[in-house]
Amino acid sequence: MKRNDAEPIGKLIQHFLRQESLESPLNERRLINAWPDVLGPTIASYTRDLYIKNQVLYVHLTSAALRQELMMGRELLVRNLNRHVGAQVITNIIFR
Repeated sequence: MKRNDAEPIGKLIQHFLRQESLESPLNERRLINAWPDVLGPTIASYTRDLYIKNQVLYVHLTSAALRQELMMGRELLVRNLNRHVGAQVITNIIFR
């Protein structure tokens, strides 16, 4: 017997996460975990203490030259990180 009101499990989980206000923190964690994948292991090795506050990603860098380079490509980096996660998680990046 086939049920007509059956929904995909992924849709139910997504609805539950939204209902419990867990979707945003989960996406933020996914974005921070995606940082080495998007930038590569070499650049990621110069970064530390990533955190998100009010849709802004804060990144501490150990190289001033890398900071200047990443600041020039900031908008593209924001787009790539959001695309990797599949949601609009951040709107800006602050490099320190």
